[in-house]
Amino acid sequence: MPTRYRESIQARGDGKLVVTVHRDPCLLIYPLPDWELTAQKLLSLPSMHPQARWLQRVVVGYATPLELDGHGRFLLPPELREIAGLQRLAMLVGQGSRFELWDEARWNEQRDQFLKSDAGAADLPSLLDSVSL
Repeated sequence: MPTRYRESIQARGDGKLVVTVHRDPCLLIYPLPDWELTAQKLLSLPSMHPQARWLQRVVVGYATPLELDGHGRFLLPPELREIAGLQRLAMLVGQGSRFELWDEARWNEQRDQFLKSDAGAADLPSLLDSVSL
């Protein structure tokens, strides 16, 4: 974990993290308290809805507790590395209360595809109408 985030992770979750999978080919990394809130929201979804049930099975089911060592490192289980397609180099992307961990080549490919996309404002969901950058 980069040095600039370690102190806040220590303060927020005593160095405890939870890593899980995402539908995008990446892993999500949460400080423990933030994961607990997210898991609670996921588990409150209607289990009779097939997509909600699969989201619960996969995201909550693969949630793995980890702890930063004295050097700010953590060891990812092989299964999670495989699911995310992590090879040699990785890209850590901050997302507010969580991080995304991507295989670097895959991240660069997805990022470039997004930046070169012809998608205009008309293609954005109405939920984003009030967002300005």
